[in-house]
Formats: sequence, C-alpha cells, structure tokens
Amino acid sequence: MPTGVALRDAREQLFEAAERVLLRDGPSALTSRAVTTEAGCAKGVLHRHFADFDAFLAELVLDRVARLDRQAAALRGRAGAGTVAGNVAAALTDLFESVAVAIVALVISRDGLRARLREAGRAGVPLLNEAAGMIASYLRAEQERGRVAADADVDVLAPTLVGAGHLLFADRESGPPDTATVVRTVTAVVAGSLR
Repeated sequence: MPTGVALRDAREQLFEAAERVLLRDGPSALTSRAVTTEAGCAKGVLHRHFADFDAFLAELVLDRVARLDRQAAALRGRAGAGTVAGNVAAALTDLFESVAVAIVALVISRDGLRARLREAGRAGVPLLNEAAGMIASYLRAEQERGRVAADADVDVLAPTLVGAGHLLFADRESGPPDTATVVRTVTAVVAGSLR
C-alpha cells in the first residue's frame, strides 16, 4: 500500500471502506487489512486514528448510530401526513437497506466490539435499540395527533416493528423485500393500534 498519501477525511473514508467490505463480504471478512486495502491506504493510517481495530469498529457503529438522529427527526416530521404504516415502512426500509443489517451482524459476532460499545454506554444491540427509539418517538407523535390510540403501548410496538423489519431485510442472498411486503408487515403489527 502506498504511504504518504494524504486522505482528506481519513476517519470517514475508513468508515465508508468498512461499510463497503461489510456489505460485499460480510462481518467475517472485516479486518483492518481489508478496510485499509478498500480505502487505498497503508494499514498504519487506521492505527494512527484509532487505538486498535475494535476501537475503530466501535467508532464506526457509534457514528452510524448518530446518523439515526436525522432520520428520527425526519420521521417525526411526517407525523400526521401519509399513513402511519407507510411512514414506518419507509423508515424501516431506509434503515435496513443501509448498512444497518451488516452492522448488527458485526456487533453480534465480535465480543471485543460489544465490550467497547458497553463502555461507551450502548447496551443491547446498537442501531436496533436506537431504531426502536426512533419508531417509538414517531408513534408517540401520532398518538398526539390521534392517529394512534392513546392506550397503544408504543414501547412494545416499536421494538416489535424493528424486529420484524430486521427479519425481512436480514436475508442478503435473496435481496430486500418489496415495498408491499414491508407495508403489509407493518400494517399487521400496528393495525389494532390505529384510529
């Protein structure tokens, strides 16, 4: 690998390279060498910016979790417009058509990464937990508008929807589900809670 080649935003370029490796080859292929090769830089670049590979992976996950804040704001902004099922289905599709499914598999497969994430205050499965929070926040906004029943338990509905969405998108071999399948699944979960 070349040395002395300046990277404009080394962290982001390394993160994007890691995502490409994850999406193409899966979490078992994600190594520091694979990331730096994909980024077109020397291996030392990664270690100049991160203490070790698990620190790099933890920062990657935390960065992608932070991006959910924008998605959450956009989803809350759709409250009262469109359909509840359509809005949730679109949010789940945006989430799971990204690198989220691969990151969940990565977190599950690496003990060191999970330990680092716990140290950073992230319990459970990052991205899935935050996605459930995003959906719950949206459903509460819909409750305020009377489109979701006041007695609906959004703290149960949200992780149920995220879990169902994850299962729909987890099979990377056959490709993502079509929009109608996602909407049908969401509708089945929320049907009893809509007004």
